[in-house]
Amino acid sequence: MSEKQVYWFVGASYGGTEDQTERFLEEGIWENGYRDKLLDKVREMQPGERIAIKSSYTRKHGLSFESGGQTVSVMAIKAIGTITRNVGDGRRVEVAWDQQFDPAREWYFYTNRSTVWKVIPDDWMREGLVNFAFAGGQQEISRFRNHPYWRERFGEVSSDKKRFRWTLFYEAFAKALLNFRQDRAALVTKALEIAQKYGLTYLDKKGLDDICPFTTMGMFNRGVTDANRIAIAQELADFLGVDEAVPNSFEGIPILNNQKSWFFAFSEEREPNAIDNLWNLFELAQHQADQEDDVESDDFTQLYDEVASQLGVGWNLTMGLYWIRPWSYLTLDAQSQEYITKKLELPIPKQGGKGRCTGRDYIGLIRALEKRFQEDSYQVHSFPDLSLAAWLYNADDVSAHPNAIDPDDVIDGATEPSSDLFEPYGIETVVNDGCFIRKSALENILQRLEDKKNIILQGPPGTGKTWLAKRMAYALMGEKAKHRLSSVQFHPNLSYEDFVRGYRPVGGEKGLELVDGPFMNLVERAKNDPGHRYVMVIEEVNRGNPAQIFGELLTLIEADKRNPDDALELSHHRAGAPPVYVPENLFIIGTMNVADRSLALVDMALRRRFAFLDLEPELNETWKKWVSHHFDVDIRFLEEIRRRVEGLNSTIRDNPGLGKQFLIGHSYFTPARNQKVIDPLAWFEQVVETEITPLLEEYWFDNAEKPQQEASKMLEGL
Repeated sequence: MSEKQVYWFVGASYGGTEDQTERFLEEGIWENGYRDKLLDKVREMQPGERIAIKSSYTRKHGLSFESGGQTVSVMAIKAIGTITRNVGDGRRVEVAWDQQFDPAREWYFYTNRSTVWKVIPDDWMREGLVNFAFAGGQQEISRFRNHPYWRERFGEVSSDKKRFRWTLFYEAFAKALLNFRQDRAALVTKALEIAQKYGLTYLDKKGLDDICPFTTMGMFNRGVTDANRIAIAQELADFLGVDEAVPNSFEGIPILNNQKSWFFAFSEEREPNAIDNLWNLFELAQHQADQEDDVESDDFTQLYDEVASQLGVGWNLTMGLYWIRPWSYLTLDAQSQEYITKKLELPIPKQGGKGRCTGRDYIGLIRALEKRFQEDSYQVHSFPDLSLAAWLYNADDVSAHPNAIDPDDVIDGATEPSSDLFEPYGIETVVNDGCFIRKSALENILQRLEDKKNIILQGPPGTGKTWLAKRMAYALMGEKAKHRLSSVQFHPNLSYEDFVRGYRPVGGEKGLELVDGPFMNLVERAKNDPGHRYVMVIEEVNRGNPAQIFGELLTLIEADKRNPDDALELSHHRAGAPPVYVPENLFIIGTMNVADRSLALVDMALRRRFAFLDLEPELNETWKKWVSHHFDVDIRFLEEIRRRVEGLNSTIRDNPGLGKQFLIGHSYFTPARNQKVIDPLAWFEQVVETEITPLLEEYWFDNAEKPQQEASKMLEGL
């Protein structure tokens, strides 16, 4: 398949028009129904490029696989052909249609709601789509279902292990609520009844004469106890006739400020159509999410802008949209905004009034995030995942909590979220994530970590030490709880004061302040949460001076001294504070590159307190199958890579000045999960020229010809 080959997937109905497929086929054309949109896209189409007519929608029932009650995105392929001429007006191309599908062929998950979708098959998803549409191939349903982007909803995971089950209730609640759009008097009566019963003074005796759907859902999305949230949600669900079960916890769901829980103003202050506008957007947002319509339509963005500018709405609107369709819309509460800008490092466009998003800003950010969610290595893979991660996010050591819009309005009683919100993680997961080490060896590493509490993974460059350290941390926890993992890197300038505790300037003439470093911060968090395990990953332990950096903690981290009886005063003691000890639920995983000649031998005191485990290059059958499956590289080519790398490693091992600690690891020859390997030979040549050759030059620094000789052997005859 050519690298630059372009394929087009286009709609045949737009702006409320009837399906034009039959007319297009009869006239040998495809036509853009918009006079002022998509013109540049259509002008890009070239003769010879393949084109397919598609229709996007959703389905919940009648699927050939288990969807867990979730709605699945579907893209039906109706006809395929080849572009023969582009008229150049941005409206029409001539097409030789060669096949019509009746019934249409249905493709799931990886869909696009835009009228014109340009596809270049540069990864396995796009390649699969092109093969399905134009070559009659079959979709690998299981592979898509279990991809991180879809796994939470559709993956082959037992229902009790799935996170975000609350989304089923929220979506069903929103759908049922629509039935009361024309019967709001009954809804107001019920809301007032619940307000009196549960003491919701912000509603009771406030002259409530009308109500919007977002304010209704806000009744159980405020800063009250979970017991009251569940009870209120249950009463409303019974009234509306919602079949889905009320969730038993609400972790990661953003909530309203208790003082700002209406989405509209009092009757004397609001515009006559303010509440109608809220109902209109509530209905339109659900329709576009459920029908896979082009959500960037002018109707949505214009209505969004109008509603957001109404008195009492503002940023709360994004939260309300997230409640009703959490897999389709993004919440921009204060905590989520901080996570997006600081952790994900994405700017939030704010071109609207009062420094807020416009409708186009909001949809643009949604589209940008959806694209990133599909990357295997991205931090989060869905809007619920993002909202939960934002809730758990620790920025500058300030505990996160679901306090929603007003960052100054703190909710008391934030607790460790329930474990069923985190992805279960164990040795099998480590293997499935791309570890090529034998399962028995991984079990041994985990057992030594359990027993010793402190381990160091050591090995030559490219053996995946840091990658494995973080995954073994999750395996130890039994779940992928990222907020209980802390990572630091040792370096020559790192000190005890940086890592443990030290004095820092506080600005102005205030002098110095005693500040805890990352290790003491983790110690305190682990002490306050004894029911969960915490892990610190220390990269490149031997690049710093471990004895100096740890100080008296070298004694405190010993497995048999993890108790208050063995507590010690730290060098920088806090007045009135008790002596310090390291709790039993805190574990340390270090990594060490054994090939770095610039590093001194590890202090014997450190060696006594850590178990050292060796990692080696793993260019084995597991590695070959993994790379072949995920990057579509021929298994025979990978066998040739293995043979050549092992030949180089044999030379390195037998060299008196080098040895086994200088072997070349498998990571160099394992593409990153989000990398595209279009030409395997070109990829391998680039790795050898830009990564392996410089490393060999470092190894044979006293022999200028040797590195190039060995690099040439790696590439010769391919």
